[in-house]
Amino acid sequence: MGKAAVVRAFGEIRAALAVLSAEVDGSGAVPFSAADPLAGLADGCLEILAGSREVEAGIAGLKAKAAVGYAESAAAVAGPDVPVRAQEMAVAAEIGCVLALGPRAASSFLVTSYAVTATLPRTLEALQAGVISWSHAVVMADETACLDPAGAAALEAHFLDPDPPDPARGCPVGQLPAHRFKAKARTWRERHHAESIEKRHAKGVADRRVEFRPDQDGMAWLSAYLPADQALAGWNRHTAAARGIQGPDEPRSMPQLRADTFADAILTSGTTDDGDTSGSSSSSVTEGAGAVRDRGQSPIRAQVLVTVPVFSLLGLTDEPAVLDGYGPIPPSMARALVAGGAGSFYRVLVDPRDGAPLEIGRTSYRVTGGMRAWLRMRDGKCPFPGCSNNSLDNDADHILAWANGGPTGISNLGQPCPKHHKLRHTTAWNPTPATKNEPPGWTSPTGRHYQSEHQDWEPPRWPDRKWLDGTWPDRKWPGSTDLVRHGASPWEDALERFLRAHA
Repeated sequence: MGKAAVVRAFGEIRAALAVLSAEVDGSGAVPFSAADPLAGLADGCLEILAGSREVEAGIAGLKAKAAVGYAESAAAVAGPDVPVRAQEMAVAAEIGCVLALGPRAASSFLVTSYAVTATLPRTLEALQAGVISWSHAVVMADETACLDPAGAAALEAHFLDPDPPDPARGCPVGQLPAHRFKAKARTWRERHHAESIEKRHAKGVADRRVEFRPDQDGMAWLSAYLPADQALAGWNRHTAAARGIQGPDEPRSMPQLRADTFADAILTSGTTDDGDTSGSSSSSVTEGAGAVRDRGQSPIRAQVLVTVPVFSLLGLTDEPAVLDGYGPIPPSMARALVAGGAGSFYRVLVDPRDGAPLEIGRTSYRVTGGMRAWLRMRDGKCPFPGCSNNSLDNDADHILAWANGGPTGISNLGQPCPKHHKLRHTTAWNPTPATKNEPPGWTSPTGRHYQSEHQDWEPPRWPDRKWLDGTWPDRKWPGSTDLVRHGASPWEDALERFLRAHA
């Protein structure tokens, strides 16, 4: 068969593409719908898009196998006398020429192809079946690159095993845009990495830096590699300042306002005072590895949620906390944010049984601050499929309108971003029912249902520290700090009773 079979197969593919192209142009032999040709064509185009996505994934898997096959064959033909590095460069150069890729892109493609074909069998299988895209495979290869084989297999199983012991929640991975899958995979990796997040964070802190990169048209990029709490606090502060400047007579967009307040902050003594004047007296930033300090008087105060497993907050485990809008952070950073006087950061304790926070109820139309905080924890972002808009900028919205009998409860609330909130009320896109732990999905004007991304809550890790006689301690463990007890908290009292009952 050989080359003749390859030529024949690609000829058949090209013929199939010509048929599909004719169908898209509406010149097929049979219309999609004789009764309503226009609606039929619209639905048929969506079917072609869905099928194309699957075929492209299969082609990507084929390309990965072909690249690795070529590399191994070329190495065998070259023989042992050719230096390894030179052979790798030669192979990458050949693949780059065939695929019209630059040297760096070709090398990256080859590295990912090796990872997918040699160490990520579920990923390759999902690619070939059209379940995930090549972009998803790249994410999987990147997130498993520094994991041991057991860790890589566990991450694959969590997202791609059809029947895992602890499946990923929400819509399947292949229905998530790759950048949203990367966020979920990174969260899982941080939680399950064999090396403590505290140690890895310390290495990252040592690498902190600011970088300058010239660009075209008299522009340049200035970026900083910082601890997550500092970076997110700065981003939220600039966002709040920019939002405060907005108005009917302000022609600048939000990205432009953010850029201008950022330039003002680094070129003068700090951010402008023209922003929000809600009465907050100070903003907090972190210093070093997490110590919090006040930084003068400022009207800007961005509210940030820090989800801390109770045992991690007590210093009994090293389980990562979660910083709203970023993801997993070291527990030491979370403890500093919660206990060090950072008024912009609000703690959220989670249930030791399943890792989910506790619901807050209300029977009036008004959505309280506590309920908004719960929505932020439930959804993490705008629940529209593929949207990454941070929950700080989103709106609280009744799924079933209050005027139509919808209650103001967590299960009847969503938090779409302004763009998708407008989409919901100006088009036929509609949210589907939610629950206290699951955000709403969405139904499109064509009747297709798209499941929303869900937070992957996990039960916190239980410590194994007790008194020497094996009993549960009355108040706290030796060497721990009681940062949790604030008094007059029914949920904390209930949590304490629960922990004692399961000692």
